[in-house]
Amino acid sequence: MTDIIAPDGIRIHALDEGPRDGPVLAFANSLGTDLRLWDGILPLLTPGYRIIRFDKRGHGRSDVPDPPYGMGALVSDAEAVLDHFGVADCTFIGLSIGGLIAQGLAVKRPDLITAMVLSNTAAKIGTPAFWTDRIDRVQTDGMEAIADGIMDRWFGRDFRAGPGLATWRARFVATSPKGYAGCCAAIRGTDFYTPTSGLRLPTLAIAGSEDGSTPPDLIRETADLIPKSEFRLIRRSGHLPCVETPTEFAALLTAFLTRLDRKP
Repeated sequence: MTDIIAPDGIRIHALDEGPRDGPVLAFANSLGTDLRLWDGILPLLTPGYRIIRFDKRGHGRSDVPDPPYGMGALVSDAEAVLDHFGVADCTFIGLSIGGLIAQGLAVKRPDLITAMVLSNTAAKIGTPAFWTDRIDRVQTDGMEAIADGIMDRWFGRDFRAGPGLATWRARFVATSPKGYAGCCAAIRGTDFYTPTSGLRLPTLAIAGSEDGSTPPDLIRETADLIPKSEFRLIRRSGHLPCVETPTEFAALLTAFLTRLDRKP
């Protein structure tokens, strides 16, 4: 475990695991989760990858500065993490807001990201009014007030009926309202349609058929901005397929890396 200081002095919590000389996979998690989001898929990947994960600001063990946050700050945080670990070439896997971070960093630092997986994300997510309402609700009533609605948007029917829901609901409620609102503001201010359309790197876009936050058509639309990108749909899965359907998610990621000849 490592604490990395971002350019504005914020402390970012990160993990760097696996062989130093292995192909690098960097992961950025979704809103309301921490780096444990990826725990279910990592054992399913071929051994030998160097795995870098971090808690974005306002989440997990990272600092929680006062909101609002800008997407530029979140991108700079990810940049600081990769620079700290001396990464010069990685496949960046981002889910939801993590996918926005991936797109922003790929535009800013093409030397760091040479392939990208955009899971359950888009070039623009929601509307300013939607995010303003979400921010106001959390700041007034706390995380518990929105937790059940978020679980319905996040997870498919099968997962919501199982025992795993309670764990993710508890983790969501434990998220700092201040950090959550800060990242909501970053999403509210982000529209990457133009910069993402200029990207030219291998990209895999993954959607869940029951995703209530970023529906498949929105993800496909974003994938279509990047020439030669791939789109894959995981059925009976929602917004967090790495949690709900880890075997299928890991298989898609592994196949993508194999096609790129990025095997350990």
